[in-house]
Amino acid sequence: MTPPVTPPVTPLNPAKFRDPARTAKGEERATVTLQRLETLWLNTGTLCNITCANCYIESSPRNDSLAYLRRDEAASYLAEIRALGLPTREIGLTGGEPFMNPDILGILEDGLEAGFHLLVLTNAMRPMQRHQAALLRLKARFGARLGLRVSMDHYSRAVHEAERGPRTWEPMLKGLRWLADNGFAPAVAGRGLSGEGLADLRAGYGRLFAALGMALAVDDPARLVLFPEMDARQDVPEVSTGCWDILGKRPEQMMCATSRMVVKRKGTERPALVACTLLPHDPQFELGTTLAGARPTVALNHPHCAKFCVLGGASCSA
Repeated sequence: MTPPVTPPVTPLNPAKFRDPARTAKGEERATVTLQRLETLWLNTGTLCNITCANCYIESSPRNDSLAYLRRDEAASYLAEIRALGLPTREIGLTGGEPFMNPDILGILEDGLEAGFHLLVLTNAMRPMQRHQAALLRLKARFGARLGLRVSMDHYSRAVHEAERGPRTWEPMLKGLRWLADNGFAPAVAGRGLSGEGLADLRAGYGRLFAALGMALAVDDPARLVLFPEMDARQDVPEVSTGCWDILGKRPEQMMCATSRMVVKRKGTERPALVACTLLPHDPQFELGTTLAGARPTVALNHPHCAKFCVLGGASCSA
């Protein structure tokens, strides 16, 4: 399959997403209040071994705007979860590439020893592969509570490498095969880069996994996660309070009703909490430095809120 042709972009109306209280039409903007903290995401840093054409949080080998999260900093949030008696069941790790963080193995061990399920988002390339022995030890101790989700942007090499760069396909497949061969039961995350419908995408991934001899249930949305493609420059409807009934959705179904993310900004003394895995750089989504003191309500005042969550129905959690 040839790389996709980028469709013409309808530029975002500059009047939109300016006021957290009102849409450009003057309607009351939709908000979401944290109902229960089911998933706490830890951003391990924006450094990554590759540069994607459209990275949601601008990761690259040079971007360290989000510094490496230290083991003790991550542990302080795990301790706060226990102290507050929060119903958190899952700790997610994302980057950048989490396996580039020098404290990653300690962070994983601490989370698993504390009884959480861990979900690590990885490109499965060299940074992950150099930790194979340690990952096998963690798997032997903690079993299925250690989950890994591999980013495979499309089931074809051409489309995947159009996004992730040349010579990224085979290293990713090597890491994915290693995880599957060693009993990790990896999940896969794809993106709507090619313009195909969800059924066609799932069928395409199914053909690939069959050819690879991998047993991965492509109809299971937790095993094959397909994210809508996002471009903050492109026009998208704003979400007002009246949209909930029109769309047949509720605020408590949104990702920010059940999750938060920890980030460590370069040059800061301590980490902070943000509302969403996709919005670590926008100051309006920074909520405080502790779980106890974090602002609970979020205004859906960003194009990603509409495109990814409300209209796309997507979530980064398992």
